[in-house]
Amino acid sequence: MHKTARRNTKSRARRSTSARKSSKRAAPKRWSQRVTKESDALDLERGVFKQTSPKNIAASLKRSAEHSSRRKSGAYRSALSMLTFYINRAGKLLPKTQRTRLERAKVELKRAFGRE
Repeated sequence: MHKTARRNTKSRARRSTSARKSSKRAAPKRWSQRVTKESDALDLERGVFKQTSPKNIAASLKRSAEHSSRRKSGAYRSALSMLTFYINRAGKLLPKTQRTRLERAKVELKRAFGRE
């Protein structure tokens, strides 16, 4: 009888861990979208990363960073981190032309803030 009781507790433990795993899957899938909207991120202009000119992207990020009241660090650091965040979250889905444009925007951002 003692062995049977031990088996029941083990099977209960297995069930509870599998139940926990399924609850983790129910987490929101678009956490990066939530981060950009609700966190202490910058208030970005609509479609800033879709622009075709790296200078325009950098200028827009600079404007947003300097006017934002939600940022916790300096304007340059906030703008650069938002740009890097976007590049990293897009991952492999980001076309090469857009990726190179955004990488050039990093250089332009440095120039705009006088950090060359």
